[in-house]
Amino acid sequence: MNKTVNINLANTLFHIDDEAYNRLRRYLDSIKRSFSGTKGSDEIIADIEARVAELFLEKMENERQVITQKEVDEVINIMGQPEDYMVDEDIFEDEPRPKQPKSTGRTKKLYRDIDQKYIGGVCSGLEHYLGIDSLWIRLFFILLAVFTGFGIIAYILLWILVPEAATTSQKLDMSGEPINISNIERKVKEGFDDVADKVKNVDYEKVGNKVKSGSKTFFDTIGDIIMFLFKVVGKFIGILLIIIGASSLIGLFIAMFTVGISNAVHIPGVDFYEIIGTTGVPVWVMSILIFLTIGIPFFFLLYLGLKILVNNLKSIGNIAKFSLLGLWLIAIGTLFALGVRQAAEFANVGSVNIKDQMLVENTSDTILIKMRDSELAFNMDDVHFGRMRFTYDENDKRILISDEVDIKLRKADDDVVSINIRKDSHGSTTPAARERAKKIEYGYELLDSEIILDDYLTTATSNKARNQEVTSTIYIPEGKYVQFDESTHGHVGRGIKNDRDYYRSSIIGHTWIMGSDGELKCLDCPDEPKTDMEEEEDGGKIIIDENGVNIDIKDNNDQFQMKIDEDGVRIKTGEKNDN
Repeated sequence: MNKTVNINLANTLFHIDDEAYNRLRRYLDSIKRSFSGTKGSDEIIADIEARVAELFLEKMENERQVITQKEVDEVINIMGQPEDYMVDEDIFEDEPRPKQPKSTGRTKKLYRDIDQKYIGGVCSGLEHYLGIDSLWIRLFFILLAVFTGFGIIAYILLWILVPEAATTSQKLDMSGEPINISNIERKVKEGFDDVADKVKNVDYEKVGNKVKSGSKTFFDTIGDIIMFLFKVVGKFIGILLIIIGASSLIGLFIAMFTVGISNAVHIPGVDFYEIIGTTGVPVWVMSILIFLTIGIPFFFLLYLGLKILVNNLKSIGNIAKFSLLGLWLIAIGTLFALGVRQAAEFANVGSVNIKDQMLVENTSDTILIKMRDSELAFNMDDVHFGRMRFTYDENDKRILISDEVDIKLRKADDDVVSINIRKDSHGSTTPAARERAKKIEYGYELLDSEIILDDYLTTATSNKARNQEVTSTIYIPEGKYVQFDESTHGHVGRGIKNDRDYYRSSIIGHTWIMGSDGELKCLDCPDEPKTDMEEEEDGGKIIIDENGVNIDIKDNNDQFQMKIDEDGVRIKTGEKNDN
């Protein structure tokens, strides 16, 4: 059992055992003695302590971990002992100082170089990171700003996202040099040198590097240019990912709170959910699920863009990554389950029928079929699911309304004019669909010689949109006259047989009589002229128009008829009837 103590190192609290503490204290004391009387010793020691604290943080898995002698020894090996580099500058003043070997395995980190900055130090920081003269980088930004306008945006984004190299450790990180005692001392002492001499020395170094690089082959130069272009494209992609991810997250966040949770903004999408949603899940829950499903991938897109631009960006940690992944999978699974439940609402069809008879006193009267205009149609919203919309009744109560109302005509089996109102709806089960169909409100009137039908059906909003529809089938006795009013336009159903093969609304405006074969015979239809698509010969005719294909072939005493339309294919054969 070891005793632990708490220490404050570079304004960071650490838990360290007693043996490790004593070793670390002796190490830092020896460093202080080494730099006693040295110019800038306080800053050197502060930077060394900051680097030691940074190394401890890198080795800790959590903030409650206790630092042992093992971690202290590893840090000392990285930083080095004072005797490894200390020389007596007074004795060996004329001797050249040995150059420190550069580390080949250390990765540079992107910082803004505020010591060589013109504006924000972005270009000078990129010089260290990319190894390209900052003059060319500045020229690139200027050309990009002049020709595309994106250069200014890119520079501002880098200025905001890339941190500045403020401490000595960060400056060494920026150039890729090992952060040990020797380099920290050298970097701090350079800060006390004359600025002009420093610039002159840097220029000499650049000239020497250019002379050395003159031996490069042409292909090496081409390779460097290609690598530079790849890096530029990569950074551009990173910026693009950041813009897409950030803007999407902001938009989703605003939508989730203003629309989904607080309902501060009324948009059609919420109404659409109210029309079709029967899962019982509130809008605000759905908005959170959608935010997690869409927002988490965009967050990782933003994070990827930041990782591309900033190499030293700290990781969000495995715990956060797997937590977000888990939330995303839960949201996806929940939405999938709700989607399956929603789809089940359209799996079955239920119907209810209402039958009624019409008393006709004068059998010679013509039955007029017409529609009754509804005032509810004037208050309909633009939001719709299929042909179902929102409207308001006379009490300003919100209801659902639809013009899915069809009229069909059939031959009656007796001499009574009757009507059958069939109401259809979908549901997860047939009983549920029938129950929803019963709640459809639809009105009609049977007068002496008129059948008046509502042109819209209505239902409560709680019944949702489930393909509700009404079909009015009118049974006309043989020999009875019938007319369709102009108001029935758009409501006449398919499959009304007639001798003119008129399709749906084409039968409106004419007087018909019900034949013995259940087919309407037109009494006032004009003879139709031949069209360009009609061919007629002695043996029959072929008509192709918007109603389909009609083939009538006559040969001696035989006759062949075939009709192809939306109702299917009908074939009739037999002896020719010249009447």
